[in-house]
Amino acid sequence: MEHSNPILMGNDSPQKFITIGEVMLRLTPPNYEKIRMASSFEASYGGSEANIALALANLGVDSTFFSVVPNNSLGKSAVRWLRCNDVHCTPMILSTKEETPSHRLGTYYLETGYGIRPSKVIYDRMHSALTEYDLTKVDLDELFDGFDWLHLSGITPALNKNCADFILRCLRVAKEKGLTVSFDGNFRSTLWSWEEARDYCTQCLPYVDVLFGIEPYHLWKDDEDHSKGDWKDGVPLQPSYEQEDEIFQHFIDRYPNLKCIARHVRYVHSGSENSLKAFMWYEGHTFESKLYTFNILDRVGGGDAFASGLIYAMMHDYKPMDMVNFAVASSAIKHTIHGDANITDDVESIRNLMNMNYDIKR
Repeated sequence: MEHSNPILMGNDSPQKFITIGEVMLRLTPPNYEKIRMASSFEASYGGSEANIALALANLGVDSTFFSVVPNNSLGKSAVRWLRCNDVHCTPMILSTKEETPSHRLGTYYLETGYGIRPSKVIYDRMHSALTEYDLTKVDLDELFDGFDWLHLSGITPALNKNCADFILRCLRVAKEKGLTVSFDGNFRSTLWSWEEARDYCTQCLPYVDVLFGIEPYHLWKDDEDHSKGDWKDGVPLQPSYEQEDEIFQHFIDRYPNLKCIARHVRYVHSGSENSLKAFMWYEGHTFESKLYTFNILDRVGGGDAFASGLIYAMMHDYKPMDMVNFAVASSAIKHTIHGDANITDDVESIRNLMNMNYDIKR
């Protein structure tokens, strides 16, 4: 059965987008309560790759998500959440208990920070359906047929070897089929170690066209003598333009397949107020965005909103400075929205923030 996105009517999507990952149930105590104090939880769904699929679908991009969820009410509810936001879910697998014995949907608990108290996440995703399903059965040539852009992250391969092998296979097949591939390392310290993440994600770089973030990857000064260090050693979390430009250039020298590298830089004033800006290397130049300062309603998914904003801008041939500013503005807006995903269906609202126009639109 062929499904269509009603948002695309009269607004032709320039490319067909697909992403792969785990969609999870998110449980959050209301009113900024701590988990140990909570007597109830607000339920929603999220996950890095799902967040990007959803954000792009809301902006009118023909967007598809692939995952494995248990064939029960939780799995079906997660699919419904995606579909009600115009994400195509046709290739998703609703697994049986025989295929995924634990028959679980991954879950995480979010304790939302406030003021000087930071947010905290507790994962409960071991033995989820995606990790237990035999992913070697997935026909990737068929799955990617007709798509132009694939997005992956370093979260899914961190779940187990089954997923890690699958993501590398996705990268190879996508490259053979000529898809544009974007990748976000998205390091999660609760899922694997820093060295494990660097070892794996570095293997992905030869297949990537658009790279989000400069970690976790090895960028050795000397491949034969690692004691000489990594080019990124000593670079601060809030680098100068010159420092970022130098790192970007080392990536391009090592991996000339990269067409774009982008990273956002966060300045934390408190748990409730942050600033963001971004750097982007594109077409031989490094660009620096405006700095956006804002109050936070919900920080989770801010990086995914940055990625989806840049993907959207690249698909629509924005000028480089507009690309990076649109991406940061997308992330800033997400911080004002409850839940994991940037549910913004009005491109102009992001462009207004990009231009720092805060007037009421009537």
